[in-house]
Amino acid sequence: MALKICLIGPLPKGDEVRKGWTDWKAEYKEKLSQIPGIEFTDGDAWRDETKPLQLVGHDAYLVKTADVVVVHAGKKLGTGTAQEMVIAKYFSKPVIAVLPKETHHRRSHLIFDGTEIDDWIHPFVLLFSDFVAENIDNCISWIKELHESPKSKEIKGITVIDEAIDSYLNGNE
Repeated sequence: MALKICLIGPLPKGDEVRKGWTDWKAEYKEKLSQIPGIEFTDGDAWRDETKPLQLVGHDAYLVKTADVVVVHAGKKLGTGTAQEMVIAKYFSKPVIAVLPKETHHRRSHLIFDGTEIDDWIHPFVLLFSDFVAENIDNCISWIKELHESPKSKEIKGITVIDEAIDSYLNGNE
C-alpha cells in the first residue's frame, strides 16, 4: 500500500521571484524516496491564484488525503504553511517539521525574561508537530516506523489547542 506524503513549506510568490528559486522539494523527494511505496503531493500540482477558495480547498485536500505531512521549516514559515499545519491537526495527520538548529524558528541558548532555553523551538511549530527533525534524513526512520506500525506513534489532533489553553489556565505542562 502506498504511503502518501504531503510536502508543505515556503514558496516564492509570483513568477518573477520563482525564476531564480531552487525548489527545496527536489531534495526532500530524493531522500524520502528511500522509503518503499512513497507517493508525493505538494501545492505545485495545481495552482490558480485567481481562485483563492479553490486554492485553499486544493491544499487542504492534499493535507486531508495525506498519510504524513512534512514541513520544510528551516526558513521563515508563511501564513499558508502555518495554516496547513493546523489543518493537518484538524484531520489528525502526522506532522514532521524539518527544522535545523540556528534557523528562524529554532535557536540555541536563547534567553527569554532572563531564562536560557538550550534548544528553543517556536512554540507554534512545536505544538503542531508530532516530530521535529534537524534534517530530512532524520525523518526516514520515523516515517518507516509509522508506516509499519501506525499505533507506534502518538499523533496529535486538533484538541492540542484545547490542551494548550488548559495548560495556560491551570499552569501545567
